[in-house]
Amino acid sequence: MKFSKVFFLFSASIFFTSVLLAQANNYASKVNPFIGTGGHGHTYPGASMPFGMMQLSPDTRLEGWDGCSGYHYSDSLIYGFSHTHLSGTGIADYCDVLLMPFTGDVKWNNKDYASPFSHKNEKAQPGYYEVLLDKHDIRASLTTSVRSGMHQYSFPADATEGKILIDLKHRDEVLESSIEVVNDYEVRCMRRSKSWASNQVVYFYLKFEQPISSYGIATNEQLQANTYEASGKNIKSYFSFKLGNTKMLQVKIGISGVSMDNAHLNLDEQSVFYTALYHASLNPNVYMDVNGEYRGTDKKVHKADGFTNYSVFSLWDTYRALHPLMNIINKKRSNDWIHTFLAQYRYGGMLPVWELSANETYCMIGYHSIPVIVDAYTKGIINFDKEYALKAMMDYAESNRFGLTAYQAKGFISNDDDHESASKTVEYAYDDWCIAQFAWRLGKEEVYKKYMERALSYRNLFDPSTGHIRGKVQGFWYAPFKAGEVNNFFTEGNSWHYSFAVPQDINGLAKLYGGKEKFAAKAEELFTTTEKLSGRDQADVTGLIGQYAQGNEPSHHMAYLFNYAGKPWRTQELVSKINKEFYLNTPEGLIGNEDCGQMSAWFVFSAMGFYPVTPGSSIYALGTPVFDEVKLHLENGKTFTVSAKNLNSKNFYVNAMQLNGVAYNNSFIQSSAVENGGNMVFEMSSHPNYQRAIKEGEMPVAVLDDAAFVPVPYFDMSSNKIKDALTIVIKDLDPAATIFYSIQLPGKASGPWIRYSRPFTLSQAATIKYFAQKNSFKSKEASQQFYKVVTDRSISIKSKVHPMYTAGGPEALIDGIVGTANWKTGEWQSYYDQDFEAVVEFKQPKKISYAAVHLLQDASPWIIFPSEVVFETSNNGKDFTPLFTRLNQAPVEDKPASVETIGSSVAVTARFVKIKLKSGGKLPAWHESAGYPSHLFIDEIIIK
Repeated sequence: MKFSKVFFLFSASIFFTSVLLAQANNYASKVNPFIGTGGHGHTYPGASMPFGMMQLSPDTRLEGWDGCSGYHYSDSLIYGFSHTHLSGTGIADYCDVLLMPFTGDVKWNNKDYASPFSHKNEKAQPGYYEVLLDKHDIRASLTTSVRSGMHQYSFPADATEGKILIDLKHRDEVLESSIEVVNDYEVRCMRRSKSWASNQVVYFYLKFEQPISSYGIATNEQLQANTYEASGKNIKSYFSFKLGNTKMLQVKIGISGVSMDNAHLNLDEQSVFYTALYHASLNPNVYMDVNGEYRGTDKKVHKADGFTNYSVFSLWDTYRALHPLMNIINKKRSNDWIHTFLAQYRYGGMLPVWELSANETYCMIGYHSIPVIVDAYTKGIINFDKEYALKAMMDYAESNRFGLTAYQAKGFISNDDDHESASKTVEYAYDDWCIAQFAWRLGKEEVYKKYMERALSYRNLFDPSTGHIRGKVQGFWYAPFKAGEVNNFFTEGNSWHYSFAVPQDINGLAKLYGGKEKFAAKAEELFTTTEKLSGRDQADVTGLIGQYAQGNEPSHHMAYLFNYAGKPWRTQELVSKINKEFYLNTPEGLIGNEDCGQMSAWFVFSAMGFYPVTPGSSIYALGTPVFDEVKLHLENGKTFTVSAKNLNSKNFYVNAMQLNGVAYNNSFIQSSAVENGGNMVFEMSSHPNYQRAIKEGEMPVAVLDDAAFVPVPYFDMSSNKIKDALTIVIKDLDPAATIFYSIQLPGKASGPWIRYSRPFTLSQAATIKYFAQKNSFKSKEASQQFYKVVTDRSISIKSKVHPMYTAGGPEALIDGIVGTANWKTGEWQSYYDQDFEAVVEFKQPKKISYAAVHLLQDASPWIIFPSEVVFETSNNGKDFTPLFTRLNQAPVEDKPASVETIGSSVAVTARFVKIKLKSGGKLPAWHESAGYPSHLFIDEIIIK
């Protein structure tokens, strides 16, 4: 099976807009497809792509020399629309598989179902044909791609049912034919006929937009009862459909000379690809009136000066592939988007994160407008104020938003600083690399050095013991660690999805794993692990291959990482698998959110055979193409052609390549190769070539100079809580670095800096400051608090703690440490859809003067104060006496998270204290999840 050729007909635009929008110098408008349809020209007026397999056109003549093309301008009847036609041959053939719309009773004879028409109601232009069928007042519109086509029939306003006739006997002598109704939407058929070609075979696959309400199949023009398939030399059928308010019916058809399956594939590959290209062109949206006025992010009206203003920037998604795609095929719009970003900075004080209608929604993380600007600049889009753009970039990166204060101070974000801290650290590091690249191109050496150091910050969260990016609370690794757990340390994902999310330093990451082979083995584990998703339910994490998630953006570049380890054949396997399994021509054809074009842009790139693993760099990693030819007609007037020889469903491995006629053994190409035009040829095979692209220089490289970077040390311990004494163990990712620490006791000044040489013991509460040094280079300085906990009590909990929010175990509720309103740090326990009950036991009877619980409410994520707090006491652990009851007075409102201590002064001696908390119940009526159970969050039982 060979796939279709794909032409991107760009004139400062992509295919769809070049078809739908008037262009300056639109030479296509000067084409008249009716030339040659009269006299003895033997041409047809219908829809076809240049050199395409399908020619979808009306048939007006069944025989005779001037009917060679199936159409003659002097005719006044249309028999229907068939899918293959010859142009000017002077010998008749083709006109295979005729469709004819109608209403009323079915007529099998072609003279009965034919319809009169008038040329005044007929239109034709390249790739499009339209006519009004007078008999039933049906307007037919036809268009094609290379191997597939679409019919659209508009029925009269009073029609409630539309029908389509399929005639396999039409025109040429039929040797054999068959038809099969596959399901309520799909039909496939075959026809082998004899004319000029003595044994022509063609297969068709039809897909209707509406479900078939009824149908009939006729053999020799006799309707057959209770059959969904038939074969013979005279096969015809009709299909009925209930019409909605639009009164329209659409049919998509794929064609093949090989098999029905291939006809289906040709239909689907074309549909998936062009739909992907279409989806990739829906956002951002123009947000400006015809006079140039638009509402800015300051909510005032401004007038654009030399650019078109846009809105709807889903940048966490689209910086990865959508914007890099537009930097190839739509540079003018990319430049407009950069001007829009700078206008939003000018009037709103920040570059956009997720902007909608001049409102910054602050959805998602990172400052990913920056890679969009830098990638555009790298690809030659330079018509904007570069100095002002750098200022805007640095203003965001130096701000105090979303954990950036901690990130700048200590080189990473921990969850006590801000939630989703691991993801933010990793993505900020990449964005900082982009700032460094931009500064370097502008000759700003000091800015470049600063942000190149920040670009390595991801290493401060690389845990060598697990081989994963791992979240921290202060200087401790979060525990227990599960790589597949979706939790509050990550944004829409887990550690698997972020451990490979360092596109700026892929080779540096490989070094952390111990070299390319071990890196490839870890990447292979990503795709083959049997570990299941756990933790928080995350609807976005879909399309799983192992833990790889095609349905969400952080994974999108990861199938291409094997190129960097000398295993491009594995990239080819995985990309082929993703293309085939996760991009389908069905209503469920996308495996995850479209995300403003990013999901589809991944497919557009991958179908062409290359992908921007590191936006902002000048290279594309190579994959495996879907089509036998793709032509990019670029805005600079040049054409870049990607061809695939011997391509079929099994031949997805790349055996060899040529670039501009010269043998090419690399697994990447420079962006300049695309921009300059030329030819890239893949020679495909059914077997991997293990010798391609395995040498240095043949593999892509993404590596940072880390000579001046020293990772921040970390505490290799399970707890920061001291009972009697605690052994302090500090390590660093770089074993050659020297660690220094300083101990600050409560109420005292920090002690001297001490060189760490071995574990030491701490027996009282303290804050330890620490850093590492290698040669003359130092890491960022960080600090860790250690707490002295009470040891005169234990706790037994009757209720079942939520597995996502355990705070490390039962003792967290009696350790004397009170948490903050940031419940995402891991300090709080949750009890979901249940009451709470526990008993605190003292070693000896205790005089108690105060008892309370420390609670949290944050209604938006379903956390509600308990409705009632009850304390009871006992001396034998069996017979309890009420101590006090408190009813919660705080209303459940849509407000930021708040904490409250509910308790009372008392005077009692007891050895056992029972605490009972009554759940806050269901979420209130105003809540978007009204009626669902709530969480009860508690972090301390206070007994003094």
